[in-house]
Amino acid sequence: MERYDLAVMGSGPAGQKAAIQAAKLKKRVCIIDKKRMVGGVCLHTGTIPSKTLREAVLYLSGFRQRAFYGRDYTLKDSISVQDLSVRVRAVVGNQIEVVRAQLKRNRVDPITGFARFVDPNTLEIEPDDAEEPAVRITAEHVVVATGTRPASNESIPIDGKCVFDADQLLRLDEIPRNVIVVGAGVIGIEYASMLAAMNTQVTLIDLREDLLDFVDREIIDTLRFSLRRLGTTFRLGEKVTKIEIDDRDRVVAHLESGKRVVGEALLYAVGRTGNTDRIGIETAGLEADNRGRLTVNEHYQTSQPHIYAAGDVIGFPSLASTSMEQGRLASCHMFGLPATTTPDRLPYGIYTIPEISMVGRTEQQLTSDKIPYEVGISKYEELAKGQMIGDQIGM
Repeated sequence: MERYDLAVMGSGPAGQKAAIQAAKLKKRVCIIDKKRMVGGVCLHTGTIPSKTLREAVLYLSGFRQRAFYGRDYTLKDSISVQDLSVRVRAVVGNQIEVVRAQLKRNRVDPITGFARFVDPNTLEIEPDDAEEPAVRITAEHVVVATGTRPASNESIPIDGKCVFDADQLLRLDEIPRNVIVVGAGVIGIEYASMLAAMNTQVTLIDLREDLLDFVDREIIDTLRFSLRRLGTTFRLGEKVTKIEIDDRDRVVAHLESGKRVVGEALLYAVGRTGNTDRIGIETAGLEADNRGRLTVNEHYQTSQPHIYAAGDVIGFPSLASTSMEQGRLASCHMFGLPATTTPDRLPYGIYTIPEISMVGRTEQQLTSDKIPYEVGISKYEELAKGQMIGDQIGM
């Protein structure tokens, strides 16, 4: 049985950085993931595809050139799923090779397969090839970085065609002309803005009264104004009670308030569930919450001190940049390398149209904490850079 100083479950941003950091400390490290998922959810259905999709939308829709040529300007009158997916496949393919090269360069052993706990220090790996026998390894430390998948709801009949989740968008036959988006979190609002930029009529529904409550309100006001200009309709503070397909093959969302919202398709983007239900966490003495997330301390240790968790599987903020830092810090702590960070100053990037980036506390948080502050605003429309690229929204 092979023995490692560190075994990493999952090869997304958190897993990669945890493995590479430990390898740089001269530890024997392996990283385990299915062959088709090298790079993790981030690379295959999350960050990389969605951000590549956004750039394809901006280019093909002519969105950035409309300040010069008018609001009706488009580079391509009819944008197909094929137009978008070609670009996504190329970027994903290149990035898979980058990830493999980085792991090889740092002498991290890649193990192909699906890993689950046998006991707190032993993992059984089921190979992708069903004809090959399972193998077991032991590790002094383990990092769980298995990522998440779209949350499901029994009342939402996801079929991948009329009703779909974020992972299924690029598998559609065509871009719908009228879409209902349920869920106004980061993922929901990113995809809502992309669809709106392609002249799709979007209705955004969320139970919460406001968008992205961790972002400064002035930034959110600007985002809402921009989305409204693109024709987005907001139905905030509304709960979806039932989804059905009518006799004209339209999706009908019934709201608790009695309203009915009709569209060609529905994107369900209400949260994500941690991929912890099949990896045998119970045999390792761990327990996940009702969304499959693991609880960790400030060093990213779980209730088992030698088992760490990082990335989306531990919950908010679930961004690639923060996941990378979490993985690195976890490895530093487990092997005694002093490392500090300032969690409240990690950068957040939200790739709506227009995009949002932020670092530090918001005006609302500073006011609540009774901390004096000053405000300086530079409007994008007043900057030469904004005028050069035809982007005049934001600050």
